[in-house]
Amino acid sequence: MTNLPPIIKEAPPEGTRRILLTVSYDGTNYAGWQLQENAVAVQQRVEEALEKLIHTPIRVTGASRTDAGVHALGQRFHFDTFSRIPADKYAFALNTCLPPDIRILTGREVSGDFHARFDAQGKRYTYRIHNAPHASALYRNITAHVPYKLDFDLMQNALNDLLGTHDFAAFQAAGGTAKTTVRTLTDIQLSKDGDLLTLTVCGNAFLYNMVRIITGTMLDIGMGRKPASAFRTALETGNRLALGITAPACGLELTRVYYADEVR
Repeated sequence: MTNLPPIIKEAPPEGTRRILLTVSYDGTNYAGWQLQENAVAVQQRVEEALEKLIHTPIRVTGASRTDAGVHALGQRFHFDTFSRIPADKYAFALNTCLPPDIRILTGREVSGDFHARFDAQGKRYTYRIHNAPHASALYRNITAHVPYKLDFDLMQNALNDLLGTHDFAAFQAAGGTAKTTVRTLTDIQLSKDGDLLTLTVCGNAFLYNMVRIITGTMLDIGMGRKPASAFRTALETGNRLALGITAPACGLELTRVYYADEVR
């Protein structure tokens, strides 16, 4: 792959168009979204496909950094190009160049001052848990397997403590670089359909591994390993030890990124 300079926040070159695309991917075989020196990332495959299509190196800017093994239904990214390909045609063109576990869904042209990451108004994540004695052969890559009995009502009630604006310092894994740990969660829902538990979390922004830490703690509460007050205690004290494990990456999906001009 062609080496490219780092992204610089500046106006796009005169004569270019800024394109915003939505991409879905199965993250099982990738080292996350962001480019890596010694591993294959989703961004690398996307940029390779763009270079093949447009015949010039392209650097894309993603809305979010998903970790290794994490999936996406609605990751967003933008790039600048002199190409005249209509924005809504990129999905058809790029999907012929991409591996089957990465698919472009939609595209639109945006203004030159638009930024996929910094203009995001909120995100929705989904975490799926297969709660059964034996792991699923079919869904092992998109769910986390939990063979133990879980107290659904206890977990559901505990999650309510997270709603609103709080300092989520305790919910950030080592290596997080956020300038502030204050975040707002606008909605958090837990549902059950047979053996499948689905946790949906919406907020203005998220810290490194925040959703996986929420999920792991919820599971520890459901198994009786942590008290139902664990979330409240962590918010009040900022103590990571008040929380539970970091849930596996395979169950997590970046479901959607919201912008101001889009209806939630």
